[in-house]
Amino acid sequence: MFRCAAQLGRCGLIICGVIGGGAENLVTKRGGLDYDARDTSSVQTFSEHSRDVASTNSKPVRSSGSLRSSTLLIIVLLGCCLLHAACGGTTQAHAPTVAANPAPTFERAETVLPALDADTDNDGIPDRSELRSYNDRENFRRWFTGIAEMQFYKLSDAWNEEQHDCAGLVRFAWREALRTHDRVWLRRMGAGYEALAPDVRAYTLQESPLGEKLFRIVPGAYRADDLDKDRFSEFADAHALKEFNCTFVSRDRAQAQPGDLLFFFQPFAQRYPYHVMIFLGAAREQDEGASDWVVYHTGASPTDKGVVKKVRLAVLDEHPDRRWRPLPTNPNFLGFYRLKILN
Repeated sequence: MFRCAAQLGRCGLIICGVIGGGAENLVTKRGGLDYDARDTSSVQTFSEHSRDVASTNSKPVRSSGSLRSSTLLIIVLLGCCLLHAACGGTTQAHAPTVAANPAPTFERAETVLPALDADTDNDGIPDRSELRSYNDRENFRRWFTGIAEMQFYKLSDAWNEEQHDCAGLVRFAWREALRTHDRVWLRRMGAGYEALAPDVRAYTLQESPLGEKLFRIVPGAYRADDLDKDRFSEFADAHALKEFNCTFVSRDRAQAQPGDLLFFFQPFAQRYPYHVMIFLGAAREQDEGASDWVVYHTGASPTDKGVVKKVRLAVLDEHPDRRWRPLPTNPNFLGFYRLKILN
């Protein structure tokens, strides 16, 4: 308030100088208007200005015009002084207002990946191991089923012979589906392999959140210390695959998708009562126009190494042993299950 009064006082001095005939001594000084009666060399006087205008226009200057000019100048100066007094700087009274109302700021939103130990659906599998995009799920299915089907035509040298059984086929195809499928991989797998689909983008086996311990072997939600406490393993039998790594879909084959697993329970096989098959849907090779193909390993015994078979569900429906028929009416058929990383 005191600053405004000072500004108005200064403006009053200037206007008085103009009225008193001292307007010719107005100068611009330090960003504002100041009055100095001693300095007459800095600016052109109003009387000289009037003579210049008269000589330029070759017209006489009338006193009434000078009066009007002086009056107009006074009005302009008064307005400028009032504005400068009101808005000529930021006073201490204004400062709290600015501080209390800062200009809004906007920060760029960032995509936050799930924490390594997050398991939002409490299915025992960390969220980062689940394939969340449609493309990743489809590409995994194509690699998974394609690699499994290839074992029917020729066993890969990369498949450890000691793991040639029904669950071993699932583990092998699962693990290889997550690898980087470059020339080195193709050579390692053997003849007859080719690129089946783009690689999974979420992660590769080499960079998996679980490393090569892909398979959960105990119940419970995922915890940060699961790997340290060996709750995951590179090995899982058919029972562990069903209980801890898959979710039930249906006993109706119409609900199945390529890459789903079929489980059977045969109590007579006391050591390994669970058996697993891989649902292919339409086969890559020799599909015969059908879309109900499965591939599985018959299992090994002390006298028989077992073999990989590729057969249609329609054929298994007529299996001579009813316990192996994949029908809802068969109590030994447990149904179709989906890998948790795809669900």
